[in-house]
Amino acid sequence: MIKTSTQTINGKAFEYALLNEFSERLKVLTSVTIIENESFKTALKCFLNFDEKEQSHYQLVASFSVNFLLDIEPRLSNGINSEDILQLEIVADKAGQSGDVRDVLMIRSLQNWEIGISAKNNHRAVKHSRLSNDINFGEKWLGFPCSSDYFEEIKPIFSNLAVLRTASKATQTWDTLGDYHTSVYVPVLNAFKTELLRLDTENPGIVAERLVKYLIGNQDFYKVIKGKNKVEIQAYNLHGTLNLPFKDIKPKAKMPRLKLPNRLIEVVYQDNSKTTLLVTLNEGWQISFRIHNASSRIEPSLKFDINLVSAPHTLSTNHLFIG
Repeated sequence: MIKTSTQTINGKAFEYALLNEFSERLKVLTSVTIIENESFKTALKCFLNFDEKEQSHYQLVASFSVNFLLDIEPRLSNGINSEDILQLEIVADKAGQSGDVRDVLMIRSLQNWEIGISAKNNHRAVKHSRLSNDINFGEKWLGFPCSSDYFEEIKPIFSNLAVLRTASKATQTWDTLGDYHTSVYVPVLNAFKTELLRLDTENPGIVAERLVKYLIGNQDFYKVIKGKNKVEIQAYNLHGTLNLPFKDIKPKAKMPRLKLPNRLIEVVYQDNSKTTLLVTLNEGWQISFRIHNASSRIEPSLKFDINLVSAPHTLSTNHLFIG
């Protein structure tokens, strides 16, 4: 049986709390149905793992979030008629692999309308992607394959890690390698940096946009980040599908449309770091790629913790403080 991480349990519990709060608030205003799929059952189970006090906190944070979203998304509470049913659904995790980062969906089929939420519990990473001999990040992320030069550069490093893992029957730990930041991380990051710049040079005006779309998804969404005493809501309105009016009912606040980048400006190491690259794009986007080993034991792959350092000033961000 696969052990579920605490972060996953927390995240799933928050997804359930949001979905449930939407249902409770909206069922008195409009026709609502919950899709009780496997993802819903998993999220409910995670929520029920917590004691009453914790559950109440999740519900409180969710209620603040839902109050805000109801104000800026009038279609949530307004249907055309009694047949215009609002469907609430928790999305299967595998959707994220296809570029959809949304966890909770609100759908009105009759209006051909939906919005989604990416629910985060105390963490802000936009993606956790791997590098290895078998992963063609160019193809997977950007639709352009990595060169043979890239694979020739990383192959000796990851192949050596595979040998060490096999020889030790998967028991050898990273710290036995000494300064593995210099011997492993730096050459892999250098190869990644060179390849990303090559891909951009060969596909001008395309790679920057596709990189952002890969990282933050190809659908518009609200990111709801649960903190200890606050909740942060960001509106990723890339395609203009968020914040729409319903007939003559307008949203109570405007969520501007985000501009995607079309130029990769530079890729540099973060100051005094051997683990983190900063990728700067135009239109105000900057992304950090921190490489790390996902396990204390050696394995022939490395993981990126990818974060948005800065976004365009048009990214609407709201902090709601919970007393």
